[in-house]
Formats: sequence, structure tokens, C-alpha cells
Amino acid sequence: MLTHEEVQRYSRHITLPGIGVEGQVRLKRARVLCIGAGGLGSPAALYLAAAGVGTLGLVDFDAVDLSNIQRQILHGTPDVGRSKLASASDRLRAINPAVGLDLHEVPFTAANAADLVSRYDIIVDGTDNFPARYLVNDACVMVGRPNVYGSIFRFEGQAAVFATPGGPCYRCLHPEPPPAGLIPSCAEAGVLGVLPGVIGTIQATETLKLILGIGEPLVGRFLIYDALRMRFRELKLPRDPECPVCGDRPVIRELVEYEAACETRAEPVAPGVSAEDISPCELAARMTAANPPLVIDVREPVEHQICRIPGARLVPLGQLEAELPGLEPGREIVVHCKTGARSARAASVLRARGFAGVRNLSGGILAWIDQVDPTQPKY
Repeated sequence: MLTHEEVQRYSRHITLPGIGVEGQVRLKRARVLCIGAGGLGSPAALYLAAAGVGTLGLVDFDAVDLSNIQRQILHGTPDVGRSKLASASDRLRAINPAVGLDLHEVPFTAANAADLVSRYDIIVDGTDNFPARYLVNDACVMVGRPNVYGSIFRFEGQAAVFATPGGPCYRCLHPEPPPAGLIPSCAEAGVLGVLPGVIGTIQATETLKLILGIGEPLVGRFLIYDALRMRFRELKLPRDPECPVCGDRPVIRELVEYEAACETRAEPVAPGVSAEDISPCELAARMTAANPPLVIDVREPVEHQICRIPGARLVPLGQLEAELPGLEPGREIVVHCKTGARSARAASVLRARGFAGVRNLSGGILAWIDQVDPTQPKY
């Protein structure tokens, strides 16, 4: 089952006790689906392709952005603007021309999740938002596929193997997603560039162990990595008999698509200009009027340092409630963030507190830079 070239390519595997020719053939026959070709999917896919996994499926529908290159090592600077799957395909074939690639350039949704998951032996979760993680988990439980989980946040990463027979699933740890906006995205909070390399490589390691049937997979164990202290901690995570999806009496029997489940971008872009929005050009004109609006920047301080609208007042979204007493309810207010998503939430909070004249800057400061002030840097 192995060609002479494959024997040479994988010779360091073949000579390992517990792998040998038989193990390498198992890798060649294996089918693995990586959901997400970003920070976690990059190292996982690279090492799985290099190891000789026969078929790799990739799910992503994003394009390469310059801000991705800091951590998403599947892509390079010349790939900016290209489809992530096109970029990933070129890189993976350069690593191993024999690998079979199934490219799924579609959102991962409740409508296609079960079908996609059922085509593969093991699923690697490289998603970057909570709703998508729950969708991956639930699909793996219902279809019966191991879910090799990983997540990253600022300087910390996590990894585990979910949805194996008798083992826990992600909902055994967190039964329901947190409220929208409670936890900042990578775009808001930042992430150490090498962190997904560590966690994604752990995901690849666990995937190879599952295929080969060797070692002790992270089943019933939850690994936490602290990059600043260079410490690994391990928590026991048993299956919860009351789990809503994998428990003894499951109540979730169909895939549930939470808000933004199909997003692969770090921060979803708010809808176009509506009656409650204001365009950058309209805001620029209003700022020169006799009674200009109060512009509130709900981003984090470090984002405000990168680029800003002149005169904007910095009130991070998490501090907005505390700042309400200092705002005039009758004044015209324009809120903005990076792309318009966080500020849309801020506008809703203000309107619920009686601030009727609130509008959201459509497209955020990135649209402001494009349409009004191109001298400022984007991020």
C-alpha cells in the first residue's frame, strides 16, 4: 500500500514502535476534516498533510487579510486578498503533493454540518467563535465522529478530544453558549501569534494518535496552556449524564444554529446603512455642523491608539454602562467600533436606556478610513 517514495518520505514514522508500515497505511487511508483554515487550522493541516493523512477536508469561506499573517501560517503576504482555501491548497500540496484535498468553500451551518462531518473519520475544530464550536460539537456527537477541539485567547490556549464513545462533549463543559458580546473576539482582545501554533500542533498530535490507536488521547481531560508562564495544566472532565446533547436523556436532537455560527471572521461586519445607521461621509459632514454629534468609540484603548476619528470619546463597550450617567440623553450620539458590530450592540444598550438620538457608524472606523481619511492605518 506504500510506494517507494512514500516509504522514504515517511521513514521516520515507519521506524517508530507502534506505527510501522501498518500505521502509515492507516494514516494514508484516514479522512480528516479541518473546520477553519486560520490560526488553529494552519498548523494542524500542515502537520497532518506532512504526516501522510490521505484526505484532508478544509472548510472556510474567508479571504486572506494582512492581519491574518501574524499567526495563520498557511498563508503568506502574496496571498492577501485570495481565498483562504486557494492559498491553503497551494501550501499543503507543496508540503505533500500526494495528499487528497477536499475544499469546502462554504459557511459551516446547521444545514450542511451533519453531511460534512459524516464524510470524515475525525473532525478538527479550528473555529474562532462560540456558536460555531457548539455546532461542530453537536454535529460530531450526533453523527458519531471524534471532535479534536482547540481554542485560543490572548496568551492562553485549550485543547481536548470530545465526542468519543463514553467520553464527554463540549457541552459537558459549557452546556450553553455565552451571551453575544460577553467575551471579546480575537480582533478585540488580541492573540499572541505563536499561540495557535502550539494548540494547533496539539490538535494534530491528538488526531494522529486517534488514527493510529496509540498513546492516551485527551479524552476526559481538558488541557490548558498558559504561554506567559509556560505552564500546562490538566483538568479532569468526565461525561455529564445530564448533558443536553450527549447525556443519558438528550434534549437537543437536532442541530441548532446560534447567531453568527457560520462566521469565520474575527468580528462580523454589521449590515449596511439603515435608518439607525450613519455613513462615514454623512458623519464627516455632521461633524462640521453647528451642533455636531458626540462620537463614542467603543473599542479597546489599544485599538484607539492605532487609528481614531478626531474628537471621538473612548468608552470601551465593557465600560459603557458605567459611563451612562455622564451622557446627555437628548444629544445626538454616534457610536463606532472597528467594523460596526460592537457599536451596534452599544447602540442597542443606549436606546434601551432612553438615548433616542443614537446612530451606529456603518462599517466602523475601517469604512471611515476608506471613505474619509485614508491616511490612517488599518488593522
